[in-house]
Amino acid sequence: MLVYHAAITAAEDYLERRAPHRQAHFERIVGLRAQGFVIGGGPAPDGRTADIFYRVAQPPDVVRLIEYDPYYLGKVWTAYTVRTFSQFIEPWELPPVVTDGSRRATLVEGVALEPDMATFALIELRGAGRLAFGGFFEGGATLALLNTADSAEASGRLADTGFWRNETLTARALLYAL
Repeated sequence: MLVYHAAITAAEDYLERRAPHRQAHFERIVGLRAQGFVIGGGPAPDGRTADIFYRVAQPPDVVRLIEYDPYYLGKVWTAYTVRTFSQFIEPWELPPVVTDGSRRATLVEGVALEPDMATFALIELRGAGRLAFGGFFEGGATLALLNTADSAEASGRLADTGFWRNETLTARALLYAL
């Protein structure tokens, strides 16, 4: 099974559009999570984007999971891009689903100088409870979900290891729903 990151863009009128589709979206995505197809994710605090991590066998499967979602069908989600992880650090366990925006986390992206050593750093961060999950794309590009709402702290956790190009590290907030 492959792990994919879907970066989703929402409609300008996201809040109005989502209301009639919200319950069906949550039921479906929580069901996909229970079946092992969704690892985690959630929206940005402003609702303009979402990041969802899927586990499926083939690229067309992830397209179907996105495009059959009630949010996509209802035009709440308007666009998406998908990237395939070449290496993925799985979560120790899946946290409970939180839909009230109270579990804030940070997505950090950057380029690893030494991907092998950076892998060990992510595993250590996960073991310390600081990383939910994350991994690497081709070329050493990294995407990791860190268990802090403080973006400077989150990117600092990677920078402090010395295994990433610090000038490439960027951080953005995520309401870690799944």
